[in-house]
Amino acid sequence: MKSGHDSAPNEPGKFKSKQNEACGSVNEIEKIDATVIILAKNEELHIARAVKSADKFRQVLVVDSSSTDNTVTLAEGAGAEVIQFIWDGAYPKKKEWALEYAECDWVLYLDADEFFEPALVQEIADAISRPDLSAIEVPLKYYWMGQELTHGHKVMKRIGMRRSLCYWPRPDDLDVQNMWEVEGHYQPQNRSGAIFNAQAALGHQDEDGLYDYFARHNRYSDWEARMLYRREPISRESRSKLGRLAVKMPAKPILFFIYSYILKMGFLDGRPGLHYAIALSFYYWQIDLKLHELKNDI
Repeated sequence: MKSGHDSAPNEPGKFKSKQNEACGSVNEIEKIDATVIILAKNEELHIARAVKSADKFRQVLVVDSSSTDNTVTLAEGAGAEVIQFIWDGAYPKKKEWALEYAECDWVLYLDADEFFEPALVQEIADAISRPDLSAIEVPLKYYWMGQELTHGHKVMKRIGMRRSLCYWPRPDDLDVQNMWEVEGHYQPQNRSGAIFNAQAALGHQDEDGLYDYFARHNRYSDWEARMLYRREPISRESRSKLGRLAVKMPAKPILFFIYSYILKMGFLDGRPGLHYAIALSFYYWQIDLKLHELKNDI
């Protein structure tokens, strides 16, 4: 396994030519010409599923962060290459740093609790063959409390980027309280080219339980509040049109609950739909409250 941390800035389009040649090697011609980067730390419950779902792609790279469970063994057993990332508190963070080890121009990112389904793999294969595209966004098939949510708020996630046409931004966030090694709630930006919106969904099923869910969102809300307080452009650019509108509205948690649970019919998902809408509303309440804390008006 490789390890280390390269602090050189990300330069789109300047990936190693020998890696690009390896991506098109004859003995792997049947593979889809993309590198899948899977982020991991103590993900033994999920990692094998994620790796196996990516087996149609040229390279599957698990970027681990000193896991103390069986993540590495399971990832390698499922066919992935594993490299170790140790964050030094500076840029690049984990997703950007991993680009140094990608063999292909097209890169697809997976969280360990996500997985490709065949229909999405086919859509991606078709998309990356198009020279006009620079990024890929997919809807999430979200599981909550053991059930797939078919209604309510839907998330589109930019999981695909061409390194020659896209880059990871570096917002002023390194001093955010409880900062961590992975990029915040923002997406790779494209310098040129069109964005492909897939119809098939990316599976997202977290088996770790609600403690981990709320712990992650506690960190994310710290980041979101700080970015809004500083008026960082990335806090607006990474949002959908609806998100940019919602961030300016009063009573956001209540309005989001009405939108997700009633207008988008989250109630049709039963108890999981109710608790999911409440949990996301609580997340927006956290952001708003922490923003007031930063402004010293609570």
